[in-house]
Amino acid sequence: MLNSLRPAWIITRREVSDQLRDWRIILPVLLLTLFFPGLMNFTAGQITGFVERYNAPLIGDRLIPFLLMIVGFFPISISLVMALESFVGEKERHSIEPLLSSPLSDGQLYLGKLAAAVIPPLLASYLGITVYLIGVYLDVGWRPAPILLLQIFLLTTVQAVLMVSGAVVVSSQTTSVRAANLLASFIIIPMALLIQGESVVMFWGSYSSLWWIIAGLAVIAGLLVRTGLAHFNREELLGRELDSLNLRWSWTVISQQFRGGARSLRDWYLEQVFPAARRLGLPAAMMLLALAAGLLIGVNLVQVFPLPPGMLNLNRLDEGFVEGLELLNLFSPLGVGTIWLHNLRAILLATVLGIFSFGVLSVLVLMLPFVIVGYLAAGVASTGTSIGLFLLAFIAPHGILEIPALALAGAAILRIGATLAAPAENMTIGEAWLRALADWAKILLGLVLPLLLGAAALEVLLTPRLAVLLLGS
Repeated sequence: MLNSLRPAWIITRREVSDQLRDWRIILPVLLLTLFFPGLMNFTAGQITGFVERYNAPLIGDRLIPFLLMIVGFFPISISLVMALESFVGEKERHSIEPLLSSPLSDGQLYLGKLAAAVIPPLLASYLGITVYLIGVYLDVGWRPAPILLLQIFLLTTVQAVLMVSGAVVVSSQTTSVRAANLLASFIIIPMALLIQGESVVMFWGSYSSLWWIIAGLAVIAGLLVRTGLAHFNREELLGRELDSLNLRWSWTVISQQFRGGARSLRDWYLEQVFPAARRLGLPAAMMLLALAAGLLIGVNLVQVFPLPPGMLNLNRLDEGFVEGLELLNLFSPLGVGTIWLHNLRAILLATVLGIFSFGVLSVLVLMLPFVIVGYLAAGVASTGTSIGLFLLAFIAPHGILEIPALALAGAAILRIGATLAAPAENMTIGEAWLRALADWAKILLGLVLPLLLGAAALEVLLTPRLAVLLLGS
Protein backbone atom coordinates (compact mmCIF):
# COMPACT_ATOMS: atom_id res chain seq x y z
CA MET A 1 0.00 0.00 0.00
CA LEU A 2 2.86 2.37 0.82
CA ASN A 3 4.46 1.63 -2.54
CA SER A 4 1.22 2.47 -4.32
CA LEU A 5 0.93 5.79 -2.44
CA ARG A 6 4.55 6.85 -3.07
CA PRO A 7 3.77 8.28 -6.54
CA ALA A 8 0.94 10.30 -5.01
CA TRP A 9 3.43 11.78 -2.56
CA ILE A 10 5.57 12.88 -5.53
CA ILE A 11 2.62 14.87 -6.86
CA THR A 12 2.07 16.34 -3.39
CA ARG A 13 5.69 17.52 -3.09
CA ARG A 14 5.54 19.06 -6.57
CA GLU A 15 2.36 20.96 -5.79
CA VAL A 16 3.51 22.12 -2.34
CA SER A 17 6.86 23.36 -3.66
CA ASP A 18 5.04 25.34 -6.37
CA GLN A 19 2.79 26.89 -3.75
CA LEU A 20 5.70 27.87 -1.52
CA ARG A 21 7.39 29.67 -4.41
CA ASP A 22 4.33 31.83 -5.10
CA TRP A 23 4.27 34.92 -2.87
CA ARG A 24 0.58 35.45 -3.72
CA ILE A 25 -0.14 32.27 -1.78
CA ILE A 26 2.46 32.58 0.99
CA LEU A 27 1.65 36.19 1.95
CA PRO A 28 -2.08 35.67 2.75
CA VAL A 29 -1.25 32.48 4.65
CA LEU A 30 1.35 34.27 6.79
CA LEU A 31 -0.95 37.22 7.42
CA LEU A 32 -3.81 35.00 8.53
CA THR A 33 -1.46 32.83 10.57
CA LEU A 34 0.34 35.60 12.46
CA PHE A 35 -1.87 38.70 12.39
CA PHE A 36 -5.22 37.07 13.13
CA PRO A 37 -4.06 35.23 16.30
CA GLY A 38 -2.63 38.51 17.54
CA LEU A 39 -5.94 40.23 16.90
CA MET A 40 -7.77 37.45 18.76
CA ASN A 41 -5.33 37.75 21.67
CA PHE A 42 -6.07 41.46 21.90
CA THR A 43 -9.82 40.75 21.72
CA ALA A 44 -9.59 38.07 24.41
CA GLY A 45 -7.66 40.41 26.71
CA GLN A 46 -10.13 43.28 26.26
CA ILE A 47 -13.20 41.09 26.79
CA THR A 48 -11.70 39.36 29.82
CA GLY A 49 -10.99 42.70 31.45
CA PHE A 50 -14.49 43.96 30.62
CA VAL A 51 -16.39 40.95 31.99
CA GLU A 52 -14.26 40.83 35.15
CA ARG A 53 -15.22 44.45 35.78
CA TYR A 54 -18.87 43.36 35.91
CA ASN A 55 -18.17 40.09 37.74
CA ALA A 56 -19.07 37.85 34.77
CA PRO A 57 -15.96 35.70 34.24
CA LEU A 58 -18.00 32.88 32.69
CA ILE A 59 -18.38 34.86 29.46
CA GLY A 60 -14.63 35.22 29.12
CA ASP A 61 -14.06 31.56 29.91
CA ARG A 62 -16.40 30.54 27.10
CA LEU A 63 -15.25 33.18 24.60
CA ILE A 64 -11.54 32.29 24.66
CA PRO A 65 -12.08 28.65 23.50
CA PHE A 66 -14.43 29.95 20.80
CA LEU A 67 -11.73 32.33 19.53
CA LEU A 68 -9.30 29.40 19.57
CA MET A 69 -11.61 27.50 17.23
CA ILE A 70 -11.94 30.51 14.90
CA VAL A 71 -8.16 31.02 14.80
CA GLY A 72 -7.81 27.42 13.64
CA PHE A 73 -10.50 27.76 11.00
CA PHE A 74 -9.38 30.94 9.22
CA PRO A 75 -6.11 29.66 7.68
CA ILE A 76 -7.78 26.52 6.31
CA SER A 77 -10.24 28.71 4.43
CA ILE A 78 -7.39 29.33 1.98
CA SER A 79 -7.38 25.61 1.24
CA LEU A 80 -10.70 26.05 -0.56
CA VAL A 81 -9.10 28.37 -3.13
CA MET A 82 -6.16 26.02 -3.67
CA ALA A 83 -8.40 22.99 -4.03
CA LEU A 84 -10.71 24.68 -6.54
CA GLU A 85 -7.65 25.38 -8.69
CA SER A 86 -6.26 21.86 -8.43
CA PHE A 87 -7.62 20.38 -11.67
CA VAL A 88 -9.76 22.89 -13.54
CA GLY A 89 -7.27 25.71 -12.94
CA GLU A 90 -4.45 23.72 -14.51
CA LYS A 91 -6.75 22.74 -17.34
CA GLU A 92 -7.44 26.40 -18.15
CA ARG A 93 -3.70 27.15 -18.02
CA HIS A 94 -2.98 24.14 -20.28
CA SER A 95 -0.49 22.77 -17.77
CA ILE A 96 -2.32 19.59 -16.82
CA GLU A 97 -1.75 17.55 -20.02
CA PRO A 98 1.82 16.46 -19.11
CA LEU A 99 0.64 15.49 -15.63
CA LEU A 100 -2.26 13.43 -16.97
CA SER A 101 0.03 11.66 -19.44
CA SER A 102 2.23 10.40 -16.58
CA PRO A 103 2.14 6.70 -15.60
CA LEU A 104 0.29 7.53 -12.36
CA SER A 105 -3.10 5.97 -11.82
CA ASP A 106 -6.19 8.13 -11.45
CA GLY A 107 -6.32 7.40 -7.72
CA GLN A 108 -2.67 8.34 -7.15
CA LEU A 109 -3.07 11.56 -9.09
CA TYR A 110 -6.22 12.49 -7.22
CA LEU A 111 -4.82 11.74 -3.75
CA GLY A 112 -1.64 13.66 -4.54
CA LYS A 113 -3.60 16.75 -5.52
CA LEU A 114 -5.85 16.35 -2.47
CA ALA A 115 -2.95 16.14 -0.01
CA ALA A 116 -1.22 19.11 -1.64
CA ALA A 117 -4.28 21.28 -1.07
CA VAL A 118 -4.65 20.16 2.58
CA ILE A 119 -1.13 20.17 4.02
CA PRO A 120 0.04 23.84 3.74
CA PRO A 121 -3.15 25.48 5.11
CA LEU A 122 -3.41 22.85 7.82
CA LEU A 123 0.16 23.47 8.97
CA ALA A 124 -0.58 27.20 8.93
CA SER A 125 -3.66 26.55 11.04
CA TYR A 126 -1.65 24.59 13.60
CA LEU A 127 0.89 27.43 13.72
CA GLY A 128 -1.88 29.99 14.23
CA ILE A 129 -3.36 27.98 17.10
CA THR A 130 0.08 27.80 18.73
CA VAL A 131 0.66 31.55 18.36
CA TYR A 132 -2.78 32.25 19.84
CA LEU A 133 -2.23 29.93 22.80
CA ILE A 134 1.12 31.51 23.62
CA GLY A 135 -0.28 35.02 23.37
CA VAL A 136 -3.41 34.37 25.41
CA TYR A 137 -1.37 32.66 28.12
CA LEU A 138 1.00 35.63 28.36
CA ASP A 139 -1.90 38.13 28.36
CA VAL A 140 -4.51 36.55 30.65
CA GLY A 141 -2.86 33.33 31.86
CA TRP A 142 -5.42 31.03 30.19
CA ARG A 143 -4.48 27.45 29.35
CA PRO A 144 -6.86 24.97 27.66
CA ALA A 145 -7.59 21.56 29.10
CA PRO A 146 -5.64 18.88 27.19
CA ILE A 147 -8.87 17.21 26.01
CA LEU A 148 -10.22 20.53 24.67
CA LEU A 149 -6.94 21.20 22.86
CA LEU A 150 -7.11 17.75 21.26
CA GLN A 151 -10.70 18.41 20.18
CA ILE A 152 -9.75 21.73 18.57
CA PHE A 153 -6.88 20.15 16.62
CA LEU A 154 -9.08 17.26 15.46
CA LEU A 155 -11.91 19.61 14.55
CA THR A 156 -9.56 21.80 12.54
CA THR A 157 -8.14 18.77 10.73
CA VAL A 158 -11.47 17.22 9.74
CA GLN A 159 -12.82 20.61 8.62
CA ALA A 160 -9.79 21.10 6.40
CA VAL A 161 -10.15 17.65 4.85
CA LEU A 162 -13.90 18.19 4.43
CA MET A 163 -13.52 21.52 2.64
CA VAL A 164 -10.66 20.36 0.45
CA SER A 165 -12.22 17.03 -0.51
CA GLY A 166 -15.44 18.80 -1.51
CA ALA A 167 -13.58 21.47 -3.48
CA VAL A 168 -11.42 18.90 -5.30
CA VAL A 169 -14.55 17.00 -6.32
CA VAL A 170 -15.94 20.26 -7.73
CA SER A 171 -12.64 21.05 -9.48
CA SER A 172 -12.47 17.61 -11.12
CA GLN A 173 -16.09 17.69 -12.34
CA THR A 174 -16.30 21.23 -13.78
CA THR A 175 -14.86 22.75 -16.93
CA SER A 176 -13.96 26.26 -15.77
CA VAL A 177 -12.69 28.07 -12.70
CA ARG A 178 -15.75 30.34 -12.86
CA ALA A 179 -18.09 27.35 -12.59
CA ALA A 180 -15.99 25.89 -9.77
CA ASN A 181 -16.12 29.17 -7.83
CA LEU A 182 -19.90 29.33 -8.19
CA LEU A 183 -20.33 25.73 -7.05
CA ALA A 184 -18.08 26.45 -4.08
CA SER A 185 -21.07 28.15 -2.47
CA PHE A 186 -22.40 24.66 -1.75
CA ILE A 187 -19.30 24.22 0.43
CA ILE A 188 -19.04 27.69 1.94
CA ILE A 189 -22.67 28.03 3.05
CA PRO A 190 -22.84 24.67 4.90
CA MET A 191 -19.47 25.39 6.52
CA ALA A 192 -20.69 28.82 7.67
CA LEU A 193 -23.77 27.22 9.21
CA LEU A 194 -21.56 24.58 10.80
CA ILE A 195 -19.34 27.23 12.40
CA GLN A 196 -22.44 28.89 13.84
CA GLY A 197 -23.56 25.58 15.33
CA GLU A 198 -20.10 24.98 16.77
CA SER A 199 -20.10 28.44 18.30
CA VAL A 200 -23.32 27.59 20.14
CA VAL A 201 -21.64 24.46 21.51
CA MET A 202 -18.57 26.44 22.58
CA PHE A 203 -20.56 29.17 24.34
CA TRP A 204 -22.81 26.57 25.96
CA GLY A 205 -19.71 24.87 27.32
CA SER A 206 -20.82 21.38 26.25
CA TYR A 207 -17.42 20.39 24.92
CA SER A 208 -18.27 16.69 24.97
CA SER A 209 -20.68 17.38 22.06
CA LEU A 210 -17.66 18.27 19.94
CA TRP A 211 -16.83 14.56 19.72
CA TRP A 212 -20.11 13.96 17.87
CA ILE A 213 -19.38 16.84 15.51
CA ILE A 214 -15.86 15.55 14.84
CA ALA A 215 -17.15 12.03 14.17
CA GLY A 216 -19.87 13.27 11.82
CA LEU A 217 -17.48 15.52 9.89
CA ALA A 218 -14.95 12.70 9.60
CA VAL A 219 -17.60 10.42 8.07
CA ILE A 220 -18.68 13.09 5.58
CA ALA A 221 -15.06 13.91 4.69
CA GLY A 222 -14.32 10.22 4.09
CA LEU A 223 -17.37 9.94 1.85
CA LEU A 224 -16.30 13.01 -0.12
CA VAL A 225 -12.83 11.52 -0.66
CA ARG A 226 -14.50 8.28 -1.76
CA THR A 227 -16.73 10.23 -4.15
CA GLY A 228 -13.76 11.97 -5.74
CA LEU A 229 -11.84 8.73 -6.21
CA ALA A 230 -14.88 6.93 -7.60
CA HIS A 231 -15.74 9.53 -10.24
CA PHE A 232 -12.34 10.93 -11.24
CA ASN A 233 -11.34 10.06 -14.79
CA ARG A 234 -8.52 11.83 -16.60
CA GLU A 235 -9.95 11.17 -20.06
CA GLU A 236 -13.25 12.78 -19.11
CA LEU A 237 -11.39 15.69 -17.53
CA LEU A 238 -9.66 16.43 -20.82
CA GLY A 239 -12.70 15.69 -22.94
CA ARG A 240 -15.16 18.04 -21.24
CA GLU A 241 -15.40 21.38 -23.00
CA LEU A 242 -18.70 22.82 -21.79
CA ASP A 243 -21.03 22.33 -18.86
CA SER A 244 -24.64 22.33 -20.01
CA LEU A 245 -27.85 22.08 -18.05
CA ASN A 246 -30.29 19.93 -20.01
CA LEU A 247 -33.56 20.23 -18.13
CA ARG A 248 -35.49 18.20 -20.70
CA TRP A 249 -33.08 15.28 -20.38
CA SER A 250 -33.16 15.51 -16.58
CA TRP A 251 -36.96 15.43 -16.55
CA THR A 252 -36.96 12.48 -18.95
CA VAL A 253 -34.63 10.48 -16.69
CA ILE A 254 -36.68 11.25 -13.57
CA SER A 255 -39.98 10.55 -15.31
CA GLN A 256 -38.86 7.21 -16.74
CA GLN A 257 -37.43 6.10 -13.41
CA PHE A 258 -40.52 7.27 -11.52
CA ARG A 259 -43.26 5.93 -13.78
CA GLY A 260 -41.58 3.18 -15.76
CA GLY A 261 -44.12 1.47 -17.97
CA ALA A 262 -46.94 1.49 -15.42
CA ARG A 263 -50.40 2.23 -16.81
CA SER A 264 -52.33 2.12 -13.55
CA LEU A 265 -51.79 2.74 -9.86
CA ARG A 266 -51.68 -1.00 -9.22
CA ASP A 267 -49.00 -1.50 -11.90
CA TRP A 268 -47.04 1.43 -10.49
CA TYR A 269 -46.94 -0.12 -7.03
CA LEU A 270 -46.09 -3.60 -8.32
CA GLU A 271 -43.50 -2.54 -10.91
CA GLN A 272 -41.96 0.56 -9.36
CA VAL A 273 -42.69 1.22 -5.68
CA PHE A 274 -42.27 -2.27 -4.19
CA PRO A 275 -39.08 -3.08 -6.19
CA ALA A 276 -37.62 0.29 -5.12
CA ALA A 277 -38.46 -0.54 -1.50
CA ARG A 278 -36.77 -3.96 -1.78
CA ARG A 279 -33.57 -2.25 -2.96
CA LEU A 280 -33.50 -0.35 0.34
CA GLY A 281 -32.98 -3.42 2.53
CA LEU A 282 -29.50 -2.57 3.83
CA PRO A 283 -30.01 1.21 4.33
CA ALA A 284 -33.39 0.54 5.98
CA ALA A 285 -31.73 -1.84 8.45
CA MET A 286 -29.09 0.82 9.13
CA MET A 287 -31.82 3.38 9.78
CA LEU A 288 -33.62 1.08 12.23
CA LEU A 289 -30.35 0.61 14.12
CA ALA A 290 -29.82 4.39 14.17
CA LEU A 291 -33.35 4.97 15.52
CA ALA A 292 -32.78 2.35 18.23
CA ALA A 293 -29.47 4.04 19.07
CA GLY A 294 -31.32 7.36 19.41
CA LEU A 295 -33.71 5.76 21.89
CA LEU A 296 -30.80 4.47 23.99
CA ILE A 297 -29.05 7.84 23.86
CA GLY A 298 -32.20 9.50 25.21
CA VAL A 299 -32.44 6.99 28.04
CA ASN A 300 -28.84 7.70 29.05
CA LEU A 301 -29.34 11.48 28.87
CA VAL A 302 -31.63 11.37 31.90
CA GLN A 303 -28.60 10.64 34.04
CA VAL A 304 -26.88 13.77 32.71
CA PHE A 305 -29.94 16.07 32.71
CA PRO A 306 -32.38 14.65 35.29
CA LEU A 307 -35.99 15.82 35.25
CA PRO A 308 -37.50 17.56 38.32
CA PRO A 309 -39.20 15.06 40.67
CA GLY A 310 -42.84 14.41 39.83
CA MET A 311 -42.74 16.29 36.52
CA LEU A 312 -43.78 13.22 34.50
CA ASN A 313 -45.89 11.43 37.07
CA LEU A 314 -48.50 9.48 35.07
CA ASN A 315 -50.19 7.81 38.03
CA ARG A 316 -53.02 10.37 37.87
CA LEU A 317 -53.64 10.11 34.14
CA ASP A 318 -57.41 9.93 33.64
CA GLU A 319 -60.19 10.89 31.27
CA GLY A 320 -59.52 14.56 31.95
CA PHE A 321 -56.43 14.16 29.80
CA VAL A 322 -58.53 13.13 26.82
CA GLU A 323 -61.12 15.84 27.50
CA GLY A 324 -58.38 18.45 27.55
CA LEU A 325 -57.14 17.31 24.15
CA GLU A 326 -60.70 17.47 22.83
CA LEU A 327 -60.97 21.08 23.97
CA LEU A 328 -57.84 21.81 21.91
CA ASN A 329 -59.71 20.44 18.88
CA LEU A 330 -57.04 17.79 18.44
CA PHE A 331 -59.49 14.94 17.80
CA SER A 332 -60.46 16.15 14.34
CA PRO A 333 -59.27 15.97 10.73
CA LEU A 334 -57.45 19.24 11.40
CA GLY A 335 -55.47 17.61 14.21
CA VAL A 336 -54.60 14.66 11.97
CA GLY A 337 -53.50 17.01 9.21
CA THR A 338 -51.38 19.07 11.60
CA ILE A 339 -49.43 16.05 12.82
CA TRP A 340 -49.11 14.67 9.28
CA LEU A 341 -47.71 17.95 7.93
CA HIS A 342 -45.32 18.20 10.89
CA ASN A 343 -43.89 14.76 10.08
CA LEU A 344 -43.70 15.65 6.39
CA ARG A 345 -41.70 18.81 7.18
CA ALA A 346 -39.27 16.73 9.20
CA ILE A 347 -38.83 14.33 6.26
CA LEU A 348 -38.23 17.19 3.82
CA LEU A 349 -35.73 18.84 6.20
CA ALA A 350 -33.89 15.54 6.56
CA THR A 351 -33.81 15.19 2.77
CA VAL A 352 -32.34 18.65 2.18
CA LEU A 353 -29.69 18.17 4.86
CA GLY A 354 -28.97 14.65 3.63
CA ILE A 355 -28.25 15.83 0.10
CA PHE A 356 -25.42 18.02 1.41
CA SER A 357 -24.02 15.37 3.79
CA PHE A 358 -24.41 11.98 2.05
CA GLY A 359 -27.34 11.27 4.34
CA VAL A 360 -25.41 11.72 7.61
CA LEU A 361 -27.37 14.76 8.80
CA SER A 362 -30.65 13.18 7.72
CA VAL A 363 -29.98 10.27 10.06
CA LEU A 364 -29.37 12.70 12.93
CA VAL A 365 -32.59 14.61 12.18
CA LEU A 366 -34.67 11.42 12.16
CA MET A 367 -32.94 10.15 15.31
CA LEU A 368 -33.86 13.27 17.28
CA PRO A 369 -37.51 12.31 18.03
CA PHE A 370 -36.33 8.93 19.34
CA VAL A 371 -33.79 10.65 21.58
CA ILE A 372 -36.66 12.70 23.04
CA VAL A 373 -38.85 9.59 23.44
CA GLY A 374 -36.05 7.72 25.21
CA TYR A 375 -35.44 10.69 27.49
CA LEU A 376 -39.11 10.94 28.44
CA ALA A 377 -39.42 7.18 28.88
CA ALA A 378 -36.48 7.10 31.27
CA GLY A 379 -37.90 10.11 33.13
CA VAL A 380 -41.23 8.34 33.54
CA ALA A 381 -39.45 5.21 34.76
CA SER A 382 -38.09 7.23 37.69
CA THR A 383 -41.71 7.68 38.89
CA GLY A 384 -42.42 3.95 38.98
CA THR A 385 -43.91 3.40 35.51
CA SER A 386 -41.93 0.93 33.42
CA ILE A 387 -40.34 2.06 30.18
CA GLY A 388 -42.02 -0.78 28.31
CA LEU A 389 -45.48 0.23 29.48
CA PHE A 390 -44.84 3.87 28.57
CA LEU A 391 -43.73 2.91 25.05
CA LEU A 392 -46.69 0.55 24.67
CA ALA A 393 -49.16 3.25 25.69
CA PHE A 394 -47.74 6.37 24.03
CA ILE A 395 -45.59 5.13 21.10
CA ALA A 396 -46.66 1.68 19.92
CA PRO A 397 -50.19 2.52 18.62
CA HIS A 398 -49.02 4.95 15.94
CA GLY A 399 -45.37 3.86 15.95
CA ILE A 400 -46.33 0.65 14.20
CA LEU A 401 -46.80 2.77 11.06
CA GLU A 402 -44.59 5.78 11.77
CA ILE A 403 -41.37 3.88 12.50
CA PRO A 404 -41.40 1.94 9.17
CA ALA A 405 -42.17 5.21 7.37
CA LEU A 406 -39.17 6.96 8.95
CA ALA A 407 -36.93 3.97 8.20
CA LEU A 408 -37.99 3.94 4.54
CA ALA A 409 -37.58 7.71 4.17
CA GLY A 410 -34.14 7.68 5.79
CA ALA A 411 -33.07 4.69 3.69
CA ALA A 412 -34.07 6.46 0.47
CA ILE A 413 -32.06 9.52 1.51
CA LEU A 414 -29.04 7.35 2.36
CA ARG A 415 -29.26 5.76 -1.08
CA ILE A 416 -29.07 9.20 -2.70
CA GLY A 417 -25.83 9.81 -0.78
CA ALA A 418 -24.48 6.36 -1.62
CA THR A 419 -25.10 7.05 -5.31
CA LEU A 420 -22.65 9.95 -5.11
CA ALA A 421 -20.05 7.96 -3.20
CA ALA A 422 -19.97 4.93 -5.52
CA PRO A 423 -19.77 4.79 -9.34
CA ALA A 424 -22.74 3.42 -11.24
CA GLU A 425 -22.26 1.17 -14.25
CA ASN A 426 -22.95 2.74 -17.65
CA MET A 427 -24.27 5.94 -16.03
CA THR A 428 -22.86 9.35 -15.31
CA ILE A 429 -22.90 10.70 -11.77
CA GLY A 430 -25.74 13.04 -12.73
CA GLU A 431 -27.92 10.29 -14.19
CA ALA A 432 -27.34 7.98 -11.24
CA TRP A 433 -28.24 10.77 -8.82
CA LEU A 434 -31.41 11.66 -10.72
CA ARG A 435 -32.53 8.02 -10.72
CA ALA A 436 -31.92 7.78 -6.96
CA LEU A 437 -33.93 10.98 -6.51
CA ALA A 438 -36.80 9.46 -8.52
CA ASP A 439 -36.68 6.36 -6.31
CA TRP A 440 -36.86 8.62 -3.26
CA ALA A 441 -39.95 10.30 -4.72
CA LYS A 442 -41.57 6.91 -5.36
CA ILE A 443 -40.92 5.77 -1.80
CA LEU A 444 -42.13 9.08 -0.37
CA LEU A 445 -45.37 9.32 -2.35
CA GLY A 446 -46.16 5.62 -2.53
CA LEU A 447 -45.31 4.46 0.99
CA VAL A 448 -44.05 7.11 3.40
CA LEU A 449 -46.88 9.65 3.05
CA PRO A 450 -49.70 7.07 3.37
CA LEU A 451 -47.97 5.47 6.36
CA LEU A 452 -47.49 8.84 8.04
CA LEU A 453 -51.13 9.74 7.40
CA GLY A 454 -52.28 6.51 9.03
CA ALA A 455 -49.86 7.08 11.91
CA ALA A 456 -51.21 10.61 12.42
CA ALA A 457 -54.78 9.29 12.56
CA LEU A 458 -53.82 6.65 15.12
CA GLU A 459 -51.83 9.19 17.14
CA VAL A 460 -54.90 11.45 17.35
CA LEU A 461 -57.72 8.93 17.72
CA LEU A 462 -56.18 5.95 19.49
CA THR A 463 -52.96 6.77 21.36
CA PRO A 464 -54.38 9.16 24.02
CA ARG A 465 -57.27 6.82 24.84
CA LEU A 466 -54.97 3.80 25.05
CA ALA A 467 -52.65 5.76 27.34
CA VAL A 468 -55.55 6.49 29.69
CA LEU A 469 -56.66 2.86 29.54
CA LEU A 470 -53.21 1.49 30.42
CA LEU A 471 -51.86 4.22 32.70
CA GLY A 472 -54.98 5.88 34.12
CA SER A 473 -55.82 5.73 37.80
